[in-house]
Amino acid sequence: MDPYLEGPLWPSFHTQLCAEIARQLTPALGPRYIALVEGRLVVEAVDDFTTARRAITPDVTVAGEQPVSGGGIAVREPPLRLAAAMEVEVPQHFVEVREIPSMVVVTVIEVLSPANKTGEGRSDYLRKRRAVLNSDAHLIEIDLLRGGARPPMRDPLPDYPYFALIHRASQRPMADTWPVGLRDRLPSIDVPLLPPDADAILDLQAAFDGAYDSVGYGRVLDRSRTLDPRLAADDEAWVRSVVARTLK
Repeated sequence: MDPYLEGPLWPSFHTQLCAEIARQLTPALGPRYIALVEGRLVVEAVDDFTTARRAITPDVTVAGEQPVSGGGIAVREPPLRLAAAMEVEVPQHFVEVREIPSMVVVTVIEVLSPANKTGEGRSDYLRKRRAVLNSDAHLIEIDLLRGGARPPMRDPLPDYPYFALIHRASQRPMADTWPVGLRDRLPSIDVPLLPPDADAILDLQAAFDGAYDSVGYGRVLDRSRTLDPRLAADDEAWVRSVVARTLK
């Protein structure tokens, strides 16, 4: 993993990763299934007003200046200038494996985003998660973000930065769980299908690498910024050494 993806470029990378997962699954699914990238709107907090205002259409616009009687401009200085908490609706993608020709959803693959792990967006995600877990569909959750709340489990998840969870319809509430360290290779995981078909295999590292290299994220990530959450000291030293080798 590249922890610097957890920032402004994550929405773009998230879209690329979902597309790469669908592309890599296609030959493994055979003629009975299709992997489709689907989308929905989610509420996400924004820190950059320049980004936010591109997505907002105001209900009322006030333009111009109000002259005072002497021909000047009335100016009222506020005692404070504070930033408002802003949220916008942004498109978010996920992958559905469907049976052909019924197009019934067999497996839902969710790559978690910050909006799934904090605030109102988390509540929306948990509602959808609950609906899938109460259905006949399988659910795969891929959490490649260190920040925010983890998917809720009856037993606490171990202290790892990344996870893949496979909730098979026939085995719930138990879930196959892959904890992944920062320096670990992302695992190959099972994608359950309908009986009697064997699971498809998804190589998460190959999907990650394909998405990462597709537009050259490594060339544009700001590695001078402080990571949030902060890395442990040994992990931070390791990341800096990898970055230094990459820049040579």
